Amino acid sequence: MIKLKGIGVSGGVGIGKVLLLRKDELTVPKRKISHDEISREIYHLEESLIDTRREISNLQKKISKEIGFDHGRIFEAHFLVLEDRVLIEDVIMQIKNKHVNVEYAFSQSVKKYVDTLLKLNDEYLRERVIDIEDVSKRVLRKMLKEKAATLSDLKEKVVIVAHDLSPSQTASLPKENILGFVTNIGGRTSHTAIIARALRIPAVVGVEIATENVKSGDKVIVDGSSGYVICRPTDKTLREYHKKSTAYAKEVKAIHIPRALKARTKDGKEATISANMELPEELSLVKEYGAEGIGLYRTEYIFLGRRDSPSEDEQYAAYLSVAKDISPHSVVFRTIDIGGDKFLSRPEVPKEMSPFLGWRAIRFCLAHPDLFKVQLRAILRASVKKNVKVMFPMISGIEELRQAKALLKECKKELKSERKIFDEDIAVGAMIEVPSAALTADILAKECDFFSIGTNDLIQYSLAVDRGNEKVAYLYEPGHPGVLKLIKGIIDAAHNNNIPVGMCGEMSGDPLFAFLLLGMGLDKFSMSAPQIPKIKELINSINFENAKGIVENTLKLHTPKEVEKYLHSELKRILTSESYRNILMV
Repeated sequence: MIKLKGIGVSGGVGIGKVLLLRKDELTVPKRKISHDEISREIYHLEESLIDTRREISNLQKKISKEIGFDHGRIFEAHFLVLEDRVLIEDVIMQIKNKHVNVEYAFSQSVKKYVDTLLKLNDEYLRERVIDIEDVSKRVLRKMLKEKAATLSDLKEKVVIVAHDLSPSQTASLPKENILGFVTNIGGRTSHTAIIARALRIPAVVGVEIATENVKSGDKVIVDGSSGYVICRPTDKTLREYHKKSTAYAKEVKAIHIPRALKARTKDGKEATISANMELPEELSLVKEYGAEGIGLYRTEYIFLGRRDSPSEDEQYAAYLSVAKDISPHSVVFRTIDIGGDKFLSRPEVPKEMSPFLGWRAIRFCLAHPDLFKVQLRAILRASVKKNVKVMFPMISGIEELRQAKALLKECKKELKSERKIFDEDIAVGAMIEVPSAALTADILAKECDFFSIGTNDLIQYSLAVDRGNEKVAYLYEPGHPGVLKLIKGIIDAAHNNNIPVGMCGEMSGDPLFAFLLLGMGLDKFSMSAPQIPKIKELINSINFENAKGIVENTLKLHTPKEVEKYLHSELKRILTSESYRNILMV
């Protein structure tokens, strides 16, 4: 038995035989052409691009019909490659200047493009490489007159294991026969991951050595919730995961029970349960899991993977679409959080020794007021339904907050003079994710309409732990007494100044800590959509007064392990055994 770890991107358990897909490689010949052949090669390029566009358009219509319009939009990235004039002109230049055949010229131009993206320290941009390679292989097959291997006639149920799966491959598979996906590469924002979630197929990506450890016909377990892949499991492990699969299936059926319910404790305390989002394609899942709005919309993803910044109208259209779709609930747009682990493809964004502590988020925005104001204007214009809020990330002190609010005020004044409609009373919030902000929350609260606690960064900054560094990752402890006291102080400061406080870090979607946070008085929980049913069930199963008493006891403990052990024991005492298993099932 071999246990491999990757990134779980689509929940559930898949158990079955492996179908191993080898990496799809094309042999592209290089040959010299004469001057007289140049026009013919360029015509062949144009013809292949047109044919590929037609093919992808048909695929897009199929996906839009089968799993929704939003998911069909993922192929927009393919169209952008086919229409990229810089890429096309580079191919034509090679044909004319180097006198090489169109297939070779095209493959070399795409290789340069891909190599550039792979060098960037940005997960989102690296994942877009899969889209580029997918569409480029389609173009090359048109040029070479080769047909792609197809799995459309697959007759048995299998777990697909591959180096990677392109969006079009994933979308074209016979869904009824796919028990799970495992890939060597990829991340949670890849289009393949999005399609897997939409189709409810368990998927684990980024396993790195998956294809090296299995062969077709092997038995494999795919745990899309935890990110584990177990090759050639023992009988005991199979029995454990069959139970887990059954439990997960029950949980999925149960999501329709709490989706329409408010999160309300037995003694009447209500909390708002909303979702974190970064891509429009996720909106259907957000609604399905019963989110009461979007507590964090990561706007930076509209900026990444492009040569220029999106225009005001482009951003306005994107933000307005989300605001309309989530209405009557609200959406909190976090202004661009560029830097740290996300970078623009722009020369003025330098590499830094400590990017998480450097020129990022609100610091970057205040240094680029023109770019920042374009986004603020777009958000304001999208607020016409009065369900939009704006939030500034990585605020470290009152001066940054005041500068950001001053720019927002300028934008309001400009829009008024242009007779453009917007919500003049739009709520303005700050993310509290820097220790200095947590310690001066009482000052910030006087000039904010709401707080949102970003625990992912607050924990790593407070404990001096890089959560991406495996050598110190064990020190990243949300239950650390110092972290809990900071959070309690932030919530108290907000309430003392009569503003609501939410949390959009992973901690709010962890039932063990959500229990504690509710007792601290947290008003709004925002999390990954699949976590919502568990948190609703938890809150509806407890008394607020009990949770408040447990907070007092928890804050007297000395270590993270003591905290977790105590919270587990209290939940076991309060919940029925079935609820405890359902809510805290690992």
